[in-house]
Amino acid sequence: MRKGEKGILAVIAVLSVVLVGHKIWQLNTEKKEVDRGIPFYSAASSQLGVAGSDLYRRLECKNCHSLWSVRDMSANVPAPALDGIGSLRDEQWFYAYFSAENPQAILPTRLKKMYKMPSYAHLSEEERKVLASYMASLKVQDWYLEETKKAEFEKLTGKPYLAAGKAPQ
Repeated sequence: MRKGEKGILAVIAVLSVVLVGHKIWQLNTEKKEVDRGIPFYSAASSQLGVAGSDLYRRLECKNCHSLWSVRDMSANVPAPALDGIGSLRDEQWFYAYFSAENPQAILPTRLKKMYKMPSYAHLSEEERKVLASYMASLKVQDWYLEETKKAEFEKLTGKPYLAAGKAPQ
């Protein structure tokens, strides 16, 4: 090997070490995304959880709604998922909704008649209270709710989302 070739190889080796070291440093100092876990949870007592789940199954709510992100892939009904619904509505609202002879008078829908929310006014008052309490207990972590609002707003408007109380960036 000639003298000049040794010098070139030495420069290449030094540059390689510097570039690899720099890349390792970048990877170690980059902001790592933290796994915050599953955003959905229930604030229900175990007794309410069992009673609410039993009503959910008995009334066949799963035919139209998903819960705990479990969706029947064969169902093609655009009813909302119930995960976190209690972060959007309170127990009194759910009770009024389940007690209404015509739930669409409270929450209008564009679904076909066969997919519209049925009235549960025929249920006993206790069953409607249990169902309302159970739905109100289905919560979502605040960080996830805010991220969802941001994503939906930006998707629908094409504008940057500004959370309440935050200055424009």
